[in-house]
Amino acid sequence: MLRTILRNALVVLAAALASGAYAQTAAQKKTANPADQAVLLGQFGDWGAYKATPGGKKICFALSKPTSAATEPAGRKRDPSYAFVSTRPSEKVKNEVSVIVGYAQKPGHEAAAAVGSANYVLYTQNDGAWVKNAAEEAQMVDAMRKGADLVVKSESALGTKTTDTYSLKGMGQALDKVAEECK
Repeated sequence: MLRTILRNALVVLAAALASGAYAQTAAQKKTANPADQAVLLGQFGDWGAYKATPGGKKICFALSKPTSAATEPAGRKRDPSYAFVSTRPSEKVKNEVSVIVGYAQKPGHEAAAAVGSANYVLYTQNDGAWVKNAAEEAQMVDAMRKGADLVVKSESALGTKTTDTYSLKGMGQALDKVAEECK
């Protein structure tokens, strides 16, 4: 339940951040809680570091969009995809890797992530994916800090296969900023 709430908050934040601005009406600005809005802490290569306090609980995350995306069959439409590394001090969560793939994934189907020669299984729920074996998460983050690319492969509920490639340039610096802000 909490993961779903966080995932939804990150999707909304990511969409707003990726569009380059928070396009809000005057009425929305008056009713929006400024603490719920994500604040850019810094842009580091292809990764941004952000903080927000939805519901009064501080979260910090590094976020990136894919540098390349392929679908099979080609040309299939989907929502934007993002990779996150999140820290939530109030829940004692540090460097949780997750991906939004941009479509409902095939139920019961695992996604796959690779950094160099290291491979990781991701469990899926709706349009999100997380590292299946939590014990591998720190290893994956370390590999991401040292690697060049993160490649995520998934399959939609309709059978579309996707491969998203994320540049890891700047990811280490973004995570350092996240760690500094969310101690």
